[in-house]
Amino acid sequence: LMDYFGRKYLDTVNNVAHVGHEHFRVVKAGQEQMALLNTNTRYLHENINLLARELLSTLPKELCVVHFVNSGSEANELALRMAKAATGEKDFIASQVGYHGNTNACVDVSSYKFEGKGGKGKPEHTHIFPLPDAFRGKYRGSGSGKLYADEVQKCIDAIHEKGRGLAGLIIESIISCGGQIELPKGFLKNAFSYVRKAGGICISDEVQTGCGRVGKAFWGFELHDVIPDIVTIGKPLGNGHPIAAVVCTREIADKFANGMEYFNTFGGNPVSCAVGQAVLKVVKEEDLQEQAFLNGFYLKSALGQLAKEYPVIGDV
Repeated sequence: LMDYFGRKYLDTVNNVAHVGHEHFRVVKAGQEQMALLNTNTRYLHENINLLARELLSTLPKELCVVHFVNSGSEANELALRMAKAATGEKDFIASQVGYHGNTNACVDVSSYKFEGKGGKGKPEHTHIFPLPDAFRGKYRGSGSGKLYADEVQKCIDAIHEKGRGLAGLIIESIISCGGQIELPKGFLKNAFSYVRKAGGICISDEVQTGCGRVGKAFWGFELHDVIPDIVTIGKPLGNGHPIAAVVCTREIADKFANGMEYFNTFGGNPVSCAVGQAVLKVVKEEDLQEQAFLNGFYLKSALGQLAKEYPVIGDV
């Protein structure tokens, strides 16, 4: 990022500019498509297929159906709706201090919002388990993952005690608003197992963590050796342009296609899809996932050294 004096800055705050501010290839792709044609998505255009293909190539084969939308909030809203359609239920489980967007349904599963200033507390059909923080959470240390997963099971039991069924679990692969909390080992695998045994849908919110940001993998859920039923993607996909996506299994897609037609005027329009394609190609061709891994490792290691010198740093 450069200011009007020509000074260069590394922007470590703006988490939307995924491949850098105004990356030339991304800007050019958007400009060229906008100069040619932009339509609503009732009109077919090859760009939506090209972006879908590019996106699916990064995901497990089970996740094979894409719905394009305009924002992470909209992606999570649609995912919640899909889970309700697939299960016929409306009770959701989510993490303490979790945040999933600004629509009504998203706020209803976002403890960060409804338990904060101006919030009205937990809705009837939302069930919150403790923040899975192995450093200063309810359970601590190497074995805490299973204990936090057992808290998810307690939520399932509470739903069943009310004579209702589970729609699903929604969780970020790294808890963002809760403090960049990495999920403890074993938590996600056990939690997904409990949810599926109860007939629920597993939703991975990759709005903050997707598209190579975690370095070791392209998607945050891959760090935990699990495959969600639904993945939601937002911020990084458009590098500042409003594009997002919901990717799900064929089974979920078929149950969602129940006759109530889903249509999105701008989700998947030719310009947005051109931008999304350019972003994914830049990530791949400029080895940005590897850069994320190397720079992230360096930053964490250096901060770890500082922690030895300054006891005010408890954990990195």
